[in-house]
Amino acid sequence: MKLSREQITHMAESLALHLLGEGQLELVGARQALVETLGQAITDELQVEDRLNDEVRQLMKRYEAEIERDHADYQKMFTMIKSRLVKERGLIL
Repeated sequence: MKLSREQITHMAESLALHLLGEGQLELVGARQALVETLGQAITDELQVEDRLNDEVRQLMKRYEAEIERDHADYQKMFTMIKSRLVKERGLIL
């Protein structure tokens, strides 16, 4: 994940203030609960790419010998596999 916890909290607070200020959201409970929920949603979304990268690494590990034997470019293979999985799964990164 490319953002720190503090950056995510700041984004969540800004988003909450914007939504409340624009009248797009009506607060029923504590504002802090909203900020925490938004922060968790942002974190979950950012971790999608991290999990995908881990999955691609695991897939490539299975074919490590073939990659080395064929002198394939690791980064190109990684990008190609990742792009294919993103397309197949309809992910937005």
